[in-house]
Amino acid sequence: MTKTLIVPGLDGSPAPHWQHWWAQTDPRALMVDLSDPAKPLPALWETELASMILHHPDCVLVGHSLGAVLVARILTKWPQLKVRAAMLVAPAETAGSDRIGHFGPIPERPLGVPALVVASRNDPWMRYTRAGSLAQSWGAELVDMGFAGHINVASGFGPWLGGKWLRDELLAENAMTLAPRQGVRA
Repeated sequence: MTKTLIVPGLDGSPAPHWQHWWAQTDPRALMVDLSDPAKPLPALWETELASMILHHPDCVLVGHSLGAVLVARILTKWPQLKVRAAMLVAPAETAGSDRIGHFGPIPERPLGVPALVVASRNDPWMRYTRAGSLAQSWGAELVDMGFAGHINVASGFGPWLGGKWLRDELLAENAMTLAPRQGVRA
């Protein structure tokens, strides 16, 4: 059974965030416990995520915000890790940020696994055009969520069945070319 490793971002993903809900309701999902989510350290977070991947080879990574950036860093830095697919939800721009700037620059090369970038047209953490550019650089399919904010609790995302559906579709299609999709909000 393929495990889903849920990778939170800055300040974590406590209830009622969709990541917390997902970890609580999906027996195949595990929340990655990252040290000091309010003051993240790139090398430490990379080591912690790599350790989880080593314990759960052939997993799918689902990262939100800074967690999505961490997933991109891991996949481009350590391509030998056995990851089946990646879903990067609402990646956060690191440039110009006092709190997460040290996670930059964001890698801009292929991730080496089938991937989705799920982005919003009014995300305060990253412009949609930038998310699209990253998706292209990463060799990922871009999922347009429309005007969905940062795809978090503040923008109306508690339980997010559409996120699980996107993950399931990504896994089902795995190495095949993904068809363009519109956002799945349910």
